Order: sequence, then structure tokens, then C-alpha cells
Amino acid sequence: MTGTRSSLAKKRLGLVLAGGIAGVVVGLAGVYGIATLTRNVGGDTACTPAVELAKKIAPFARGEVAAVNVAKTPLKLPNLAFEDAAGKQLTLEHWRGRTVLLNVWATWCVPCREEMPALDALEQRLGGPGFEVVAVNIDTRDADKPRAWLQEVGVQKLAYYADPTARIFQDLKAIGRAFGMPTTLLVDPQGCEIATIAGPAEWASEDAIKLIRATLGRQTAGEPFNLTLGGNIQILPDTRRDIGKALDVPLGGVEHLRD
Repeated sequence: MTGTRSSLAKKRLGLVLAGGIAGVVVGLAGVYGIATLTRNVGGDTACTPAVELAKKIAPFARGEVAAVNVAKTPLKLPNLAFEDAAGKQLTLEHWRGRTVLLNVWATWCVPCREEMPALDALEQRLGGPGFEVVAVNIDTRDADKPRAWLQEVGVQKLAYYADPTARIFQDLKAIGRAFGMPTTLLVDPQGCEIATIAGPAEWASEDAIKLIRATLGRQTAGEPFNLTLGGNIQILPDTRRDIGKALDVPLGGVEHLRD
């Protein structure tokens, strides 16, 4: 009889533990999104180059952008949808072939408002055919308020994008890439994640400029970079014109022969 009771007790304990584990899994799925628990296991092989790039730019995630988390596994972002200033529907596919710094913000978010001028300055400095800061507003009530506020604080270089349904935030949350506001992602030309940051950053700082330049392959003089066929090559500014002086000798000889 005692043995039977002991056996039943063990079975009940097993059921309780199984139920608890199942509850934890369901809870994680609700918080981080089921897609996070499935998609990130193997990753999207088409996004492997983005992870390789992330490794190369990791040393630049420092100082004012130290909170940037570079991608560790390949992740293809969903085809996020929002609209432009004219109300035209766009998706992330519209920027295919360009690197994008995607920022999700709202006027009710104080840190969001604080970093908008810096994002505007970043777009002014590095924006062009190969790169754009795409800041998407998710205010859901007054559609005119965000535009009026941007004009009031002097944000002029950023194009206006909005998602009054805030679906873009939910889509990012579903893949574990949105935990609060602001949320910013660095996206490669194929729509793959390079890096993510939860919270604000000083995007107009030299640290941020170096990070984006490294992503785009635009090296600043004095910054190290890797060549495909070589090791770590360092380019330094020729402040003393040593290279120029060295060239003066053979060039002078050529001029002498011409005479």
C-alpha cells in the first residue's frame, strides 16, 4: 500500500513539473514571440553575409553606441509595412539594395524625441543612394502631431514615415527585436539584421559615424580594416607628406631624363 502511494506521488510530481515547463514555454512565446523561438534556431542562410559583416563592425560598437548589439545569427526581417508623408504604402522591400538604419519612435516617448535631432544629423552627414535613416513614427491618435513636432525642433533631413496602427512595433516584437521605445535596427541591402539597439543613442557622435561608415565600407583615415586577401591593414593620414617626399625622388629623375 505504501509503495502504491509513493508511485502515485511520483506521477503527480512528474505531471506538475511537466505542466510547469509547458507554462514557461508558453510564457516565453507570449513575451518574445513564437517566431523568436523557432526562426532564430537555424537562422536564414541568405543572411549569413550580414552576420559576417556584423562581426567586422563589432569593434566599432563602443562609446556612444556601445549598447548596439551586433547580429550573432542570421535573421531576415519581415517585410515591415508603413506609409510615407503622402500616405503611400511602403514596405521594407522598397529599400532593397540599400543599407537602412530603421528607427521606430513616437512623440509620447521622451528618449525618442531626444534622439531625433541626432538621427537627422546622421542622415544629413551620411545619407545618400546607399544609406538612409528611416524613422517610422507610431503615434496612433493625432496624425498631425508628429509632423508638427519635427518641424518645431528643426528636423529637416529625415523623410517622414508613419504607421498609425503601430503594427511595425508588434511585428518586430514578434521576432524578439522590440522590447521598448525607441527601437533601432541596422539592416543590410537584403533586408537582413546587422545590429539592433533597444533605447536611444547619440547617432550624431563620431562613434556612431564610424560604426555606420564601417558598415558601408567607408573607412576613416586611421581606422583599421580587413582586406579579403590580407590581414589587418592600417591606413594613416600622410600628415608629414612622407609618401609625397619619397615619390619626389623617382619623379624628379623622370623629369631630368625628359630634359
